[in-house]
Amino acid sequence: MTETADLTAIRVVDFLPQEPAVVWRALTTPELLARWLMPNDFAPVVGHRFTFRTDPIPATRFSGVIACEVLELREPEELVISWEDESPENDMKTTVTFHLEAHDGGTLLSLAQEGFRADHPGDQMARKIMGGGWGGHMFSRLAQVAGETQGVAREG
Repeated sequence: MTETADLTAIRVVDFLPQEPAVVWRALTTPELLARWLMPNDFAPVVGHRFTFRTDPIPATRFSGVIACEVLELREPEELVISWEDESPENDMKTTVTFHLEAHDGGTLLSLAQEGFRADHPGDQMARKIMGGGWGGHMFSRLAQVAGETQGVAREG
């Protein structure tokens, strides 16, 4: 896995052993997305507004509710969503792009979360926390869920 970040973005690239269609299914099926990321009401439709829900973190002013919208959807290559804390006290607004590319029998998965304000302490704290999550356990959990559902994706 490679991970790079500047003050305005998180960028992570990793190889997953499953083919893009299987990874795509884990990215765009609400039940599977909930297993590796967070409970949600996602639908793979451009313009669909949805939320991710998790435990709030009062010390960081994180509400625990992330308001999102599907901005772009090109199956099975790219998913782009908006990402912002629903709390009015936290005005961070970013965009998350997942890009899938077939590679050596699996998928080269790139993630870019962009739009962090370089001069905003709250955005920088969030970038640091989320960068550790995306670059750490999130991709491994995604690969695990994709692997567990690989046969189902081929049948469905």
